Amino acid sequence: QVQLVESGGGWVQAGGSLRLSCAASPRTFAGYVMGWFRQAPGKEREFVGALSWRMGSTNIADSVKGRFTISRDLAKNRMYLQMNSLKPDDTAVYYCAARAPSDTQYTNWGQGTQVTVSS
Repeated sequence: QVQLVESGGGWVQAGGSLRLSCAASPRTFAGYVMGWFRQAPGKEREFVGALSWRMGSTNIADSVKGRFTISRDLAKNRMYLQMNSLKPDDTAVYYCAARAPSDTQYTNWGQGTQVTVSS
C-alpha cells in the first residue's frame, strides 16, 4: 500500500495557474500507474489524466488537454499536475491516485486538495 498526499491547491483567478503535487509514503511510485481526478460539488468524479511512472508517458482528458500537463520528478518521487489558463469550471477537489498496471481500478487515493478558480 502506498499513501498519497496532495498539495498545492488554493484560490486563483481565471486565467491563472496552479501546480499540484502528489507525494507517496512510505513507498515510491515505482511500478504504479498514477492518476489525477477531480470532483466538483454535486458532480461525479472526473478523470483528469494519468501517468505511467515507469514509462513517463501521460494521458490527458480531452476536457483539459492543452491546459493541463502531468509530469514526474524521479529524484523527489513526486508527480505534478500543472494547470494553466484555469477556468471557474476547473473548481473542484483534486485527487491523486495509484493503481498497479494490471488493475483497472485505482486502489490508492490521496485526501484531495481544493482548487478554487474565481471569475
